[in-house]
Amino acid sequence: MGDSGDRRGTTASIGFRRDLLRPADSERADRVTYVELFFDLVFVFGLTQLGTYLYANQTPLGAFEGALAVTALWWAWISATWLTNWLDPMKLPVRGAVIALAFVALVLSVSIAEAFGDRAWAFAIAYVVLQLGRAIFIVLAAARHDAALARDFSCVLVWTVAGSVFWLVGALLPLSAQLPFWAAALGIELVGSVLGYPVPRLGRVEVGAWDVSGRHIAERSALFVLIALGEGLLVTGFQVVDSEASVEVAIALVTAFVAAAACWWIYFDHGERVGPEAVAAHEAPARLARTAYSWVHLIIVAGIVLLGVGDKEVLAHPHERSVAAAVTVIGGPLLFLGGTLLFRRVVEGRWMRSQLAGLALLGALAAASPLLDPLPMSVLAALVLVAAAAGETVERLRTGRRAGG
Repeated sequence: MGDSGDRRGTTASIGFRRDLLRPADSERADRVTYVELFFDLVFVFGLTQLGTYLYANQTPLGAFEGALAVTALWWAWISATWLTNWLDPMKLPVRGAVIALAFVALVLSVSIAEAFGDRAWAFAIAYVVLQLGRAIFIVLAAARHDAALARDFSCVLVWTVAGSVFWLVGALLPLSAQLPFWAAALGIELVGSVLGYPVPRLGRVEVGAWDVSGRHIAERSALFVLIALGEGLLVTGFQVVDSEASVEVAIALVTAFVAAAACWWIYFDHGERVGPEAVAAHEAPARLARTAYSWVHLIIVAGIVLLGVGDKEVLAHPHERSVAAAVTVIGGPLLFLGGTLLFRRVVEGRWMRSQLAGLALLGALAAASPLLDPLPMSVLAALVLVAAAAGETVERLRTGRRAGG
C-alpha cells in the first residue's frame, strides 16, 4: 500500500483537511487510474522530440545533452509516479493536481528539442514547476494525516529547491556554462535520492521504512516502457512514409518491428511479473522499488529511445558507414539488454544467461561495425534481441516458471 511507515493524524495547521492518501487494504491501493495514463500520454511527445534531437545531433556533445535530457524526462515522470503511489487519484484534488502537472509536462515535452537553445528557459521552468509542485502537493496532502510522509517530503522539497536554483541559473547562461549547471542540478536530485535527502533538524528520509505498492510502481513503469516502444514504432512509421519505396526501406521496417517485438518479449514475457512480487516480499520494499524502477529503468528507457534513433538512421542512410550510425544502431539494443539484465539481477538476484550472451554478441557486432553498413548491422542487432528473447523463454519453460503479460 502507498502509506509511509508512520501513518497517523497530526495537529498540523496547514494542508488539506480531507485525507487524500490511497486507502489501505482495498482495490484502490494498487490500481493504476485513467488520469495517470492521461499523464503518461504527454510524455509520448517528449520521447518523440528527444529522439528527433538525438538523431539531428549525433556528436559527443549531442550525446551528453541527450543523456541530460532523457534523465530529466525520466526523473520528472518517475517522480510523479511516486506521488500517485501515496495519493489517491480518485479524489478530486489529486486528480486536478495530476492534470495540472500533465500540462506542465506538455510544456517540458514541447521545449525539450530546443532545451539547449532558444527554449532553455521554458524547459527549466517546466521542470522546476513539475518537481516543486509534486513535493509541495505531497507535503500539503500529508501534513494533517501522515506526519512521517510530510516530514520526508519536506526534506525532498529542500533538496528540490536547491536543484531548482541550478536549473534556472543555467537557463540564463550560454551553453558552455548551461551544461555544467544543469548537470549539477540533476546531480543534486540524484545524489539526494541516494543519501536520503538529509536536512538539518529534519533528519533524513528512511526509504527502507516506506510501505509502497510494488504492483502500482511496476505497472506504471511497464506502461511507460510500452509507450516508449510504441513511440519508436510511430516515428519509424512516419520515416517510412516519407521515404521512397525500396527493398532497403522494406527490410528496415521489418527489422525495426522485429527489434521492438523482441524488446517487448524480453521485458514482458517474465521479467515484468517478477518485479512487484520481489518488491512485496522484500524487507525494505521501497528501497528495492527505487533501485529497480527509479534507477535501472532509466537505462531501459534510454535504450528504447536510442533504438528508435538507430531505426531512423538506417532508413535515412542504409549504406553510409559512420561511427554515429554504429553507436545508435548497436547502442540502443546494448542499453536495453544491459538495463533488463540489471533489472532481473536486482529483483531476482541472478544474472540471466540469455541476456549476458546477447550483450557478448552485441559487443562482437560492435567490434565488426567498421566492416558493416547500417542496414545489415541493424538486422544482426535485431536477431541478437530475438535470440535473447528466445533463450530466456526456453529457460523459463524448462524451469516451469509462468509467463507474464
